[in-house]
Amino acid sequence: MKEDFLWVEKYRPRSIDECILPTDTKKIFQDFVNNKEIPNLLLCGTAGVGKTTVAKALCNELDADYVMINGSEERNIDTLRVKIKQFASTVSLGGGPKIVILDEADYLNPQSTQPAMRGFIEEYSKNCRFIFTCNYKNRIIEPLHSRCSVVDFTIESSQKPSIAGGIFERILYILKTENIEYNEQVVVQLVQKFFPDFRRVLNELQKYSASGKIDSGVLANLDDESLSEVLSFIRDKEFSKMRKWVALNIHNDPQAIYRKIYDALFTRMENSSIPQAIIILSDYTYKSAFVADQEVNMVACMTELMMECKLN
Repeated sequence: MKEDFLWVEKYRPRSIDECILPTDTKKIFQDFVNNKEIPNLLLCGTAGVGKTTVAKALCNELDADYVMINGSEERNIDTLRVKIKQFASTVSLGGGPKIVILDEADYLNPQSTQPAMRGFIEEYSKNCRFIFTCNYKNRIIEPLHSRCSVVDFTIESSQKPSIAGGIFERILYILKTENIEYNEQVVVQLVQKFFPDFRRVLNELQKYSASGKIDSGVLANLDDESLSEVLSFIRDKEFSKMRKWVALNIHNDPQAIYRKIYDALFTRMENSSIPQAIIILSDYTYKSAFVADQEVNMVACMTELMMECKLN
């Protein structure tokens, strides 16, 4: 699939000014551009809020040579060492800075790979900068925090309406550019459902745009397909994909998710596994009323379903 076929790439902002960010956060990055220099950065925030987009926009505006490494896919320390050393040890041909973007850095092993990154930052400090992105900054070791300027992409309540409005306007522009008919109210509901995950909204709209129209039928399809997706991950014991699904959907009511899984048991699960699945769901539904971290509770529930039950 060509990268420019994907709307998230085709319409990815190429400058900080084009990025949809809280005012104070945008000013931080715009100052880096104006000063033509950046420190090592640790960009933290939930999925789809623009961390990777900002990293790429900075590289573009600074005319920097950069390499992109995905921490969830290239977590082997030897692979990282070779790739980073080959890139960082040479001088930039264009004269600008060299930047290593380590996306999803919270997937790197905190016992081996993350400590090694500390050494890379110091070894190549003269001609290379590092930008780490992560969804969970508590999964990044303190020595990396201390070597980076940490920027949290948290959106304050007072700024949520303007950010949501910016996302809505950008989406309408994209739909018009792609000649897709749309119901504005449906777009509003999609933004509300997945906010602040702009990437998720865009991916869902592109998926359902094949018919050339975005209408109320999209909202009904979203819930059914999303549930089917996570049940497939449980069936195939794809833990990493299941965990990512939970992270993307934890903004929904956990009780509603447990109920939907319960309703799907009788068509998606082998009869012999249904009693055990009901006991598991009952246990974690009860726990969800008291736990401090709903995401951990839900991942634990689905992990137990994965281990103890068989799905069709």
